[in-house]
Amino acid sequence: MVETKQGGTGRSETRANLVEVAARLLREQGPAAVTTRGVAQAAGVQAPTIYRLFGDKDGLLDAVAEHVFAAYVAGKALADDSDDPVADLRAGWDVHIGFGLANAALFGLLVAPGRASRSPATSAGLEVLRARVRRVAATGRLRVAEHRAVELVHAAGTGAVLTLLAMPPQERDPGLADAMYDMVTRSILTRPAGPEPAAEPAPASTGDSTTAAAVAFRTVVPRLPKLTDIERALLSEWLDRAVES
Repeated sequence: MVETKQGGTGRSETRANLVEVAARLLREQGPAAVTTRGVAQAAGVQAPTIYRLFGDKDGLLDAVAEHVFAAYVAGKALADDSDDPVADLRAGWDVHIGFGLANAALFGLLVAPGRASRSPATSAGLEVLRARVRRVAATGRLRVAEHRAVELVHAAGTGAVLTLLAMPPQERDPGLADAMYDMVTRSILTRPAGPEPAAEPAPASTGDSTTAAAVAFRTVVPRLPKLTDIERALLSEWLDRAVES
C-alpha cells in the first residue's frame, strides 16, 4: 500500500478522500465498519495517516458528520422559497425528518450535546430555519417570538427523529412526525384569515393577534429609515419585551 503525499494539495485530497470513504462505509455498513484500519484500507492509505489528519477515529467521525450535514444544509439553503412561508416551513420540516431517518448512523453525531457550538454546518442549518421562521413572522402568522419558534421547531424535529430511530423500522409510525409538527404549529402560529382549513392552528385570541403584529413589526425594525442604531435597538427591545410578556 502506498501512502499519498501529505503536503499541500495532496494532504487536502487525502483528507477529502478519507471523509468520503468513511461516509460511504457508515452509510452502507453502519458505525461498526468505520474503524481506523477499515477506512484506511478502503481509502488506500496507511492507518497512521488518519491519526495525522484527524487525531483519532472520533475526529474522523466528526469530519464525516460535518461533511454530510454541510452538503444537506447547502441543498436546503439553495432551495427556492415559494410565496407561502408557512408551506416552506412545513417543507423544511419534512426534509429534515427524511434526512434524519435516511442517515440514522450520523444523526446521533449531529445532535450530540455540545456539537452544535462547534459545528459550522449545524449553525448554518439553524440559520436556514431562522430565515424561514422570520418569513412566517413577517406575514403576521407567528404568535410567539422568533427565537422561541425556532427553538420549538428545532427541538421537536430532533426529538421526532430520535424517537423514530429508536423504533425498529417496521414499527415506526409514519404519522408521528406529522402529529408533532401539527402540535408545534398550533402553539406558534395564528390561524389565517378566512374559513378554517383542516389541521390549521386553533383560532387566535385578541392577545395572539396583538403578539403576531408585534412579532411582524419586529422583523422590519432593522430596515426602518431615519432611525439611529440606538433607536432601532431600543424599539427592538420594547417589542421583544411586549412579545415575551
